[in-house]
Amino acid sequence: MTLFIEQCLNGLQFGLLLFLLAAGLTLVFGIMDLVNLAHGSLYMIGAYFAATFAAWTGSFVLGAVLALAATLLVGMAVEVIVMRRLYGRDHIDHVLATFGLILFFDEAVRLIWGPAGLSLSLPPWLSQPVQILPGMNYSAYRLAVIVVTLAVAGFLYVLVMRTRIGMLIRAGASNREMVGALGVNIKLLYTLVFGLGAALAGLAGLMQAPILTVQIGMGENILILAFVITVIGGIGSIRGALVAALLVGFIDTLGRAFFPDILRMLLSKEAAATAAPALSSMLIYLLMAVVLVVKPEGLFSAGNK
Repeated sequence: MTLFIEQCLNGLQFGLLLFLLAAGLTLVFGIMDLVNLAHGSLYMIGAYFAATFAAWTGSFVLGAVLALAATLLVGMAVEVIVMRRLYGRDHIDHVLATFGLILFFDEAVRLIWGPAGLSLSLPPWLSQPVQILPGMNYSAYRLAVIVVTLAVAGFLYVLVMRTRIGMLIRAGASNREMVGALGVNIKLLYTLVFGLGAALAGLAGLMQAPILTVQIGMGENILILAFVITVIGGIGSIRGALVAALLVGFIDTLGRAFFPDILRMLLSKEAAATAAPALSSMLIYLLMAVVLVVKPEGLFSAGNK
């Protein structure tokens, strides 16, 4: 039971981390109709910024704050310099241009930080386990990730559903031309939305940095999961991104934890260890296929944020 609870918490933490990445992606996709393959590169940039600023300042928290601000500025610069030229064009143009951005960011990181990976150390108060149940300890940092991500999810809900900017975001997702005709500065709105999406990706990257090695291309594999979550949850829906991310996080984590033991009843130990991760990934894509068959628009439509 202790192992099951621990893996459920790991699934919750991983799912919420995926939500940060998918939320920015679905905002950009749903509002701007822009396929941004470079979203994973912003995730990588956030991790590199966090490792660098934390080393410079000697503070994990201050480094994270500076990394978040820097990733926001990078995202806004990318929108102004590159993305504005892609609005209204075919999705294939978006794919080609943003794939070029992936190559650009990978080589820029290689030039600035070098080919070797970086590490981000945790402060003592986050590196110690905490007791959450009698006889059960859990990582303080993973709990902090869960708390911070839930707070960000609440902030996004208030921002999108309870503020004037959120009203404009929702209106822009429904009818961009009408919003522009009413005198709203669409260019500024798009820059802010893209910057917010970049900041969310950077936040996911900097929170994953202490768990994994910060390295070139680290955002490319997780970007695939972010697109899957966007499709399952519904393009443009923050609520859908949250629900889908939690589903994917639990399926992946619990599958990798328990499928090996289940498969050992049928296969050898080596074969079970190899097949379990593949089966976990297959279940994620099977979930996406089922959702697309039952609800082609996703679990939540864009109008249901």
